[in-house]
Amino acid sequence: MPAIRLRLAALSAALAMLGIAVFGSTSVNAAEQKRYDVGATDTEIKIGNIMPYSGPASSYSVIGKTEAAYFNKVNAEGGINGRKINFISYDDGYSPPKTVEQARKLVESDEVLLIFNSLGTPPNSAIQKYMNGKKVPQLFVATGATKWNDPGEFPWTMGWQPSYQSETQIYAKYILKNYPNARIGVLYQNDDYGKDYLKGLKDGLGSKAASMIVAQESYETTEPTIDSHILNLKASGADVFVDLSIPKFAAQAIKKAAEIEWKPVHFLNSVSSSITATIKPAGFDNAQGIITAEYLKDPTDPQWKDDTEIKAWNAFLDKYYPEANRADAFVIYGYAVAQSMVQVLKRCGDDLTRANVMKQAASMHDDVVAGLLPGVKINTSPSDFAPISQLQLARFKGGTWERFGDIISSDVGG
Repeated sequence: MPAIRLRLAALSAALAMLGIAVFGSTSVNAAEQKRYDVGATDTEIKIGNIMPYSGPASSYSVIGKTEAAYFNKVNAEGGINGRKINFISYDDGYSPPKTVEQARKLVESDEVLLIFNSLGTPPNSAIQKYMNGKKVPQLFVATGATKWNDPGEFPWTMGWQPSYQSETQIYAKYILKNYPNARIGVLYQNDDYGKDYLKGLKDGLGSKAASMIVAQESYETTEPTIDSHILNLKASGADVFVDLSIPKFAAQAIKKAAEIEWKPVHFLNSVSSSITATIKPAGFDNAQGIITAEYLKDPTDPQWKDDTEIKAWNAFLDKYYPEANRADAFVIYGYAVAQSMVQVLKRCGDDLTRANVMKQAASMHDDVVAGLLPGVKINTSPSDFAPISQLQLARFKGGTWERFGDIISSDVGG
């Protein structure tokens, strides 16, 4: 009996030790499956953002407000894989030095996992090297500059919307086909944003650019008005006006052209197509016939009245952002890009490292989010950081934009 008891005791001890080993191994494996960088935990994902809540580009600030509202919705519905989003958004006044200051604060003090959809070409240009040096995702920047599609040189920076060069190349093709003898006048912002748009226009016009573009007027964001530039463009004899300006100055341009009875064929860059920020201040009568390019649904367009996505968008605004102006194109933009951010984070699962965030962002295949025009899809790869490359032309008529022609794809390299 004593021998049997000894054997049983030994067996029990062995089993107990085996149990401990097994359970200990399971615990270790579970821990190994969860990988975090700074800014992510079992309960939270910190996302940084920089917006011009003040200054000359403050009309864009509704993008940040919409994104905050959307992330509140996501949190209320349980978060992302059980984690709540902590969205930290700062004002830079559209001033690159301030952007640098805010980016450093987000990365070094707030310790965010990534910076998402910060706005503007000059501001994002100012922090691009810093973000890549720190290996922190600068993801889905709110600017269409072609430079964001450069994964070889800047693997931590990615755009979202169609590139500016793609857009103006489409305008150029339309002008060449429909106005082959056009005398083109261009207004552009004197920075990377405006010059990128201008390059696309000239590339699209090809060998005819030098003869067709009869005047180029650049402005600084510090100028109170661009009236003198519009007077100069009219004096040049231009009968096609390509307007590459942010909303404040686009509204001034539309209004001034009407005042001096200059009636060119007017192309307006998509970043200023907001009815609230641009068209309404300029005057609806003054904006009739202006042509732009779109990749998002216009919620004011009667054709979307019964659209399931727009109904869901309205329900979202009712609950989380009731004060939003639903005629403002920047609201639907913020709603759509925030969905892309959530999709990427969901795909990260429990591997919330900065490297995996970029890996998932660079692995989108025919993704769709609510708010995109039918047929517009999101695609990326490790060698292609331009998620959206499709647009459709639209003409302002009455109180809304009316799309015409087909969805046009344009792939412009970084």
